[in-house]
Amino acid sequence: MATLILLHGMWHGGWCWQKVAPQLRNAGHEVYTPTLTGLGERVHLASPETGLDTHIQDIVNLVKFEELTEVILVGHSFGGSLLPVIAERIPDRIAHLVNLDGPLPEDGKALKELIGDYWDYIQKNAIFPGDEWRIQPIADWTFGVSGPDLAWMQSKLTPHPMKPLITPLTLTNQAAEAIPRTYISCNEEAAAEEIAAEETKFTNLGWQYRHLPTGHDAMITMPEALTRILLELL
Repeated sequence: MATLILLHGMWHGGWCWQKVAPQLRNAGHEVYTPTLTGLGERVHLASPETGLDTHIQDIVNLVKFEELTEVILVGHSFGGSLLPVIAERIPDRIAHLVNLDGPLPEDGKALKELIGDYWDYIQKNAIFPGDEWRIQPIADWTFGVSGPDLAWMQSKLTPHPMKPLITPLTLTNQAAEAIPRTYISCNEEAAAEEIAAEETKFTNLGWQYRHLPTGHDAMITMPEALTRILLELL
């Protein structure tokens, strides 16, 4: 039996793993789907002071208080970027990092610096005057989800605290750098040549590579295929 923590991305919550977590549990594994402070069902706890350290401590405390070891830490999008930073704090408790289509973090850079032009778009479309401490969900962003799943997803998205995205990340723990890691790319339109080039890129950076031909929210759009990849990694 393995222990997995599934960490959601920006605007999401632990709810987004509802199609994946039961499959992993049915395969005999222990699965946690925490929601970061200020998001999802914990949206009432959001404040301008909800920061990067808050979100890191959310997961560190889960690991420590549940006495978890050999954890497979899976993070989607923004959550994927947090994985190495979380591992900095508790490298002895983490067995594998799995980044599901999230920007790779860099020491000394804030998450806003990792998403390029998306940050400019967010500033123009999701940050309102007088409410600058949080980032509103963008209605036009479907993350590749459609139909009833899209209505379900959009009904649960919540504003994301700003502070975690503008705080520089620190990555200096060599023990954390040694943890095995896998990157799962989500792109439903990528040609074979693009996939091969991306695999070379991530392999050279020390990441195993997998690809899913779907949109950004693979845990909603391709839960069975994503679960198979996670089970293979175990």
